[in-house]
Amino acid sequence: MQDADIAELFHGLGPVTIKRMFGGKGVYHNGLIVGLEVDGEILLKADQESAVDFAAAGSRQWIYDGQKNRKPTAMPYWSIPVSAVDDPEEMVVWTKKAYEAALRARK
Repeated sequence: MQDADIAELFHGLGPVTIKRMFGGKGVYHNGLIVGLEVDGEILLKADQESAVDFAAAGSRQWIYDGQKNRKPTAMPYWSIPVSAVDDPEEMVVWTKKAYEAALRARK
């Protein structure tokens, strides 16, 4: 996914910085990571508080398969709810949830 396309998805949240990492990209807002691009898919940061909302919206949690001889690890990133993909106003709601999770994680 191109950086401009990623920035467009997060447009309602405000300016983002996109950095290459681990074969994908990290998406940052105000210096905090709010999402990832992995294998062409955007994943949004969640925590114990917001993961319930992502699950209820039908999102799936990213499971990192890792390296050989290591157990898969559930990561704090979730797929974008299908209903938000083509709805910029709803996308703002989910990107704000990701930023709020990033703020809570900072503490």
